[in-house]
Amino acid sequence: MTPVQTPGARLRRFLAADGLITAPGVYDGLGAHLVARCGFPAAYLTGAGVAVAGYGLPDIGLLTATEMAERARIVAEALGEVPLIADADTGYGEPMHVVRTVRAYEQAGVAAVQLEDQAFPKRCGHLPDKELIPAAEFEAKLHAALDARADPDTVIVARTDARGPLGIDAAIERANRYAAAGADVVFVEAPQDSAEIEQIAAQVTAPLLINMVQGGLTPDTAADRLSRLGYRIAIHPGALLGPTVLAGFDSLQRLGGTLPTDLTPGPQGLFELVGLREWTTVGERYRTEQA
Repeated sequence: MTPVQTPGARLRRFLAADGLITAPGVYDGLGAHLVARCGFPAAYLTGAGVAVAGYGLPDIGLLTATEMAERARIVAEALGEVPLIADADTGYGEPMHVVRTVRAYEQAGVAAVQLEDQAFPKRCGHLPDKELIPAAEFEAKLHAALDARADPDTVIVARTDARGPLGIDAAIERANRYAAAGADVVFVEAPQDSAEIEQIAAQVTAPLLINMVQGGLTPDTAADRLSRLGYRIAIHPGALLGPTVLAGFDSLQRLGGTLPTDLTPGPQGLFELVGLREWTTVGERYRTEQA
């Protein structure tokens, strides 16, 4: 009898093969079924999508580990044999919280856990004003995640958001540090032109994931070019969410609704739909009071 492969082992089988793994973003059971039935090798649990579509919130660190783990369970079950790469933001706290997060995500059935080096509360990688923790602090979180795995095949993805605050060279330096610390896959968020995409591919010594955000900071790049450069995974978080929003507006307009006219283009406008400005005001009010 052939042994049953774990989700992580299924993803590693794809990583060991040639070609780029295209992982559309999913945030609910329906989207997971669509991705599975369309034959994709993997799916990506998008934190932004879960925040926006699942909870009506902007992607600024408002969701909890429990909420995300439960959504991961729903999506992983709907995907069946299709491995799920799951966004876990900052791990929702210190290294001990990362341990609990990894355990909860594994129990939910994910193949990979993605962690990032932003300070809490995090912000969408394609929004301005991101803050980082020191690289050494994130390395401790990575070690906690690696040690916490019940299945050694569970893939740990290390994301750095250093490109915005510190520049591309600092982002690449962090990426290589995280690879040396044991990350299975490295993710440099938001390169801002084709030259930076090429530089990351040439200078980071680890399997690479890239984020294709519609209307975001990174230029849309064809899968065959990413594959030639050496990228192993391309996630498309807005593949279902963006068209769903546009179709919803069109349907509501046909019913006599009035479209909003004050939204910022790109991902920020999406988050403004679900209260980004209001939540930012709340955060700034109490930050000022604390100061």
